[in-house]
Amino acid sequence: MNNLNDPPGWNIQPDQRGDGGGNKWNYALLVPMLGLAAFRWIWTRESQREIGEAKERHDEALKSAAANLEMKYKDALGESRRAAALLEVELEKERHRVQGYRQALVSQSQQLLEERGRLRREREGLEAERRQLARAGAAGVQYRAALEREREWQGRAALLLEELEAALVERQDAYCSVLLPRDRRLEVEKNLLVKAATDPIAAELQLEAGLRDIFRHDRHCADWLNTDKRRNGRLMWLYLKYWELQVQLQKFKKVEDSLLGSQSNLE
Repeated sequence: MNNLNDPPGWNIQPDQRGDGGGNKWNYALLVPMLGLAAFRWIWTRESQREIGEAKERHDEALKSAAANLEMKYKDALGESRRAAALLEVELEKERHRVQGYRQALVSQSQQLLEERGRLRREREGLEAERRQLARAGAAGVQYRAALEREREWQGRAALLLEELEAALVERQDAYCSVLLPRDRRLEVEKNLLVKAATDPIAAELQLEAGLRDIFRHDRHCADWLNTDKRRNGRLMWLYLKYWELQVQLQKFKKVEDSLLGSQSNLE
């Protein structure tokens, strides 16, 4: 048997001399070589068995590690899914909360706009009321001033009507009297017409037309035993009452015109 792992000098060579001495040497070396081969075979088998056992242990450890890793992966995956579900729930809650905040902000903004509009309208109303009160205060002062001025005019008009009344009573007495001459009546009528034509207040009241109407149509006289001059005449008393009312009307009309003119100037 040759040992291929040894150099050529260690190999068992065949008997080259042919005398049989080499066979003894060969058989003497055969036993250790067989023992070595048996040891090597046993060692190789044990090594393979140990390798197989180590491989089995490694496979089992690998399977156990894989199973453990798979279990941990499943646990981690389940935990991740639970965490994701919780996060989704929290996110939905936050979304609803944000939506609620947004709606509240929109509602509050709408309320603020409505409140601002209401305050603006109230401010405009107060400003208009203030202007109205200011105008009313100024108008009150102007009204009193205008009324005072027109009271002076009314006083002069009242004096004029008193003079007219006295003159008309005298004229009607001259018309009804059989003792007084006709020229006396004509003189009184002439003076009254001149007064009506030249006096500004008489012109405003348009007394001339009424006087001429009285002179033409008022022929009423009391009975011949009457001693009260004021019982004579009818139309003249109606005109005198009408002129008094006309004075009152003209006074308030003048006050109104004065106030309207003042407001136009203010605007």
